[in-house]
Amino acid sequence: MKVILRYTLVLVALIVFFGLFYVLYQKGQEKPEVVETTSPTMDTIVKKTVATGSIVPRKEIEIKPKVSGIIEELYVEAGKMVKTGDVLAKVKVIPDMLSLNNAETRLENAKLSLDLAQTEYDRQKSLFDKKVIAEADFLTAKNNYSKAKAEVESSENNLQLIKEGSSKKMGKVTNTLIKATVSGMVLSVPVEAGNSVTESNTFNDGTTIATIANMQDMIFKGKVDESEVGKLSENMELVLVVGAIENQKFTAKLEHIAPKGVAENGAIQFEIKATVVLKPGQFIRAGYSANADIVLDKRENVLTINESLISFRNDSAFVQVQTKPMIFAERQIKTGLSDGINVEVLSGIKLT
Repeated sequence: MKVILRYTLVLVALIVFFGLFYVLYQKGQEKPEVVETTSPTMDTIVKKTVATGSIVPRKEIEIKPKVSGIIEELYVEAGKMVKTGDVLAKVKVIPDMLSLNNAETRLENAKLSLDLAQTEYDRQKSLFDKKVIAEADFLTAKNNYSKAKAEVESSENNLQLIKEGSSKKMGKVTNTLIKATVSGMVLSVPVEAGNSVTESNTFNDGTTIATIANMQDMIFKGKVDESEVGKLSENMELVLVVGAIENQKFTAKLEHIAPKGVAENGAIQFEIKATVVLKPGQFIRAGYSANADIVLDKRENVLTINESLISFRNDSAFVQVQTKPMIFAERQIKTGLSDGINVEVLSGIKLT
């Protein structure tokens, strides 16, 4: 029993010895620490902010009818180019029964007055020709007759206007034909033939027949955070990235910054507008979402390093500079513009 115990102890001692030997051997085989270094470079630093928004026409004109009725015919569809005066639709007038009845009654009364005035005029003329009455009496009868004729004509025009939306006096001008008031592209036609429409007046906006816009005069409308709006100014250059158009960027000029912000999701946002610069042949559809890179500041051909290499203490910046192989010394530097990745170095190190 003692022999077995002795051999066991010897075996344990050998295992511990060889284990320590292996650990020491592995430590001796570890690779030496390698420190990666980098050199400053001459580069361009651009500080920018991003605004999200959409590209829309500067002006969208809604075309509305001048009379109420039913769309009889539509002559345009979305995407068609039109010029000022082009006919977009035709409206069939459905007259109001009360207005129609009043107009018919007015016409009948006017005709009765005309018959009476004509009889009186003929009688007075006959007497005037015979030198029986004074000229003043004849002129009074003639004036009444002229007024009665004018009232009949006015009543007829009014009745025809209520029935058809136009009158003989208007000639070729008719309210039943809806015409374009501006030139451009038809963006939408929210009605169809057979739809009822209401006229535009002081009490009612009226039904929109079509929306027209100049697609060569586009603007970017977006919003920026209050922390960035103070850095913006008019005529700043924007670079637009449209999500629906790959591998293509557009430029724009900032033209408007809202004087008042709006609270959205707990932050104050300010609206901005920028004129989109389109090259010949370029086309952007209305409503495309876009991101605008706004260049706040720019430094070209300056000494730069990666900002992650800098240590900041007490409002000062420091970097580790290699003086000899595997020997480093801390050196204070003065930094300039940063884009969040690289930073401009004004002094402290030089290009190697």
